[in-house]
Amino acid sequence: MATVRDARVPAGAARSGVHRAGGSPLGTGWPANPTSPTSPTNPASPTNPASPSRPGATRAANSSPARERAVPRCGDPATMLAALVRPEAEQAENFPVAMRVLPRRYRDQLRACYSFARLVDDAGDCDATPADRLAMLDLLDADLTGVAAAGPGRVPAVAGLQIMLDPGTVTVDPFRALIAANRRDQTVTRYESFDDLVGYCELSANPVGHIVLGIFGADGDRARQYSDRVCTALQIIEHCQDVGEDLRRGRVYLPQQDLRAYGVGEDDLRARAAGPRLRRLVAFESLRAARMLESGAPIVRHLQGWARLAVAGYLAGGRAAIEGLRRVEFDVLGSLARARRRDAARHALALCLVGR
Repeated sequence: MATVRDARVPAGAARSGVHRAGGSPLGTGWPANPTSPTSPTNPASPTNPASPSRPGATRAANSSPARERAVPRCGDPATMLAALVRPEAEQAENFPVAMRVLPRRYRDQLRACYSFARLVDDAGDCDATPADRLAMLDLLDADLTGVAAAGPGRVPAVAGLQIMLDPGTVTVDPFRALIAANRRDQTVTRYESFDDLVGYCELSANPVGHIVLGIFGADGDRARQYSDRVCTALQIIEHCQDVGEDLRRGRVYLPQQDLRAYGVGEDDLRARAAGPRLRRLVAFESLRAARMLESGAPIVRHLQGWARLAVAGYLAGGRAAIEGLRRVEFDVLGSLARARRRDAARHALALCLVGR
């Protein structure tokens, strides 16, 4: 139900209280219609001299991103993949807290999904050569084909998917899509339009929602439609958070059309702190993602039982993530814009109790 490219965003949108019909989905302080570079920003904008100091954690100038996973230069994809497997303690720490209250049958399947998606992402982002990264992704794809045909599986993270694939709980297709997204990352590093970026999210994010819905036996057409909106929004929120980190990997996910419209160049993405134009652009993209997230929020009312709890956790995490962006006034280069657990818990409680 959410991108798992780092479990820090289990799911998104910054609002206090419930949605107010007819207003901005994020409540006060957000532009009601940020459709142009000249749209007003929130009152505490980077261009407002009365803007209060940012309460977010300050990021060291030019600090390195979350470390890319190191792999041996051996040319053997199986050995390189083995070096990327994260310790169990690290995987347990990153696993979304809300998921830990679920019954074990669901929790085990979600952990298996997380482990696979994490390994696929690490293979696509590690410090190996592009050829070696593609070789690892090819091995994962081939192993996935074997496991889907009841084979044993060479890679433990792929073999772990048997608990879903063997009984037919989930098909192989969404797992294969996650591999395809990381293959695309090796060759496509810029997206011209927002629609192009949404097309990428159909591979990188939406399949995770399909897997989660399949695990809970809730994979109907209506649920998928809502889920796709939520997952795409979550992926875009993460791209907003990780502008600097993505650029250091040679990638820019913010649409090129929007960069030009707001007068933002790639040098602006390398700065010690986000300038006014970049902040306005991130505010625009964040609000667009938040509105998309809220358009998928009815999925919570559509689900029952444990499925409702799990999906509410993802959605609430995303709302809290946008609150984090708002809290640092969209300075995604000089500050750490992250969700706070207490905010995610507050949104999750509201979603579970009132369904919104």
